[in-house]
Amino acid sequence: MTIVSDTTPIRYLVEIGEVHVLEALFGGVIIPQAVCAELQGSRTPQQVRMWIQSPPPWLAVKSADISLFTPKAKIEDGEREAIALALEMQADALLCDDGKAIKEANRVNLPVLRLFNILQIAADNDLLDLPDAIDRVRHTTFRMPSDEIVNAMLERDRKRKEDG
Repeated sequence: MTIVSDTTPIRYLVEIGEVHVLEALFGGVIIPQAVCAELQGSRTPQQVRMWIQSPPPWLAVKSADISLFTPKAKIEDGEREAIALALEMQADALLCDDGKAIKEANRVNLPVLRLFNILQIAADNDLLDLPDAIDRVRHTTFRMPSDEIVNAMLERDRKRKEDG
C-alpha cells in the first residue's frame, strides 16, 4: 500500500503519542520535502521537530515532481507537493486535513484520509483507545470536527466494543 501524507496528520499523531498507528495500518508513509520542512518549522511543537529529526524507518522523504499537479485553488507548498507525489507514486491514499487540498485531491480522484479517519481505523483495529485519543486531540491546536461527527464516532466505537 502506498500512502503519502501532508503535515497535519503526522504532526497531530506525534503530538498525541499515536504516530505508531501509521506503520501498523499502512506499513509505511511517504512525505515530500516540503512536508518534512514544515514538520521542522519554528512554529511546530518541539516534540514534532525532535521526531522528524530522527524519523522512523517506515517514513520516507521523497522529492515531488510538482509539474505533475497544478492546483486550481491556492494551497500551501506541503499540500501541493503531497498531492503531486501521491499522483506520481499512484498512491492508494493521501493523508490530509486541509479543506482546499482535499477538494484538489478529490478533483484529481485521489482518495483522502483525514486525521479522524485514521483514528477511527486505528481504533477499529484495536491500535488505540478512541475516546482517549480524541481527548488528547482536543488538547492540541487541531481544529476539531463538529460535536455531531465526534459523538457519532464515539458511539460507533462504544457499540464496536460492546459487540466485540
